[in-house]
Amino acid sequence: MPRQSFPRAQRGAVLYVALIMLILLALIGIAGMRVTGMQERMAANYLRTNQAFQNAESDARGVESAIETKLADGGIFVANQEVCSPTYDPLTWADGVKTTSASYTRRVDKCFAASSRRVGVKQNEETGNIYQVTALASDNPTNASASAVIDTVFIP
Repeated sequence: MPRQSFPRAQRGAVLYVALIMLILLALIGIAGMRVTGMQERMAANYLRTNQAFQNAESDARGVESAIETKLADGGIFVANQEVCSPTYDPLTWADGVKTTSASYTRRVDKCFAASSRRVGVKQNEETGNIYQVTALASDNPTNASASAVIDTVFIP
């Protein structure tokens, strides 16, 4: 039977290498968890922003539908602002709104003299009843975390 030789003094280098590898794997795992958490927060923020945009779009289309219905019935739709002056900025208006959902209409067909480049000669559609519709909405009516403003021009 051959005699086996064993080293007399083992230094334990494998233990140190294994511990260093475990520490590196733990650091990679922690970094991966942080990246995943950040991506989850970004996805949730995108969802809230998209919901707010869709709600604002829905509100704007609702106002446009109300305008169209009122005019189709032979009535007169009275906008929030019937004259061109003072100037109107949708973002400034939205900053002053304290509710989670609101809309503002402005009649703009009286703001320009004619619809074509040649003054006094109309080349396209009738310029009566042109409205600027602005809608503000949030992602959640009771606990808003994101909001969006939609500004459209509507010709019924």
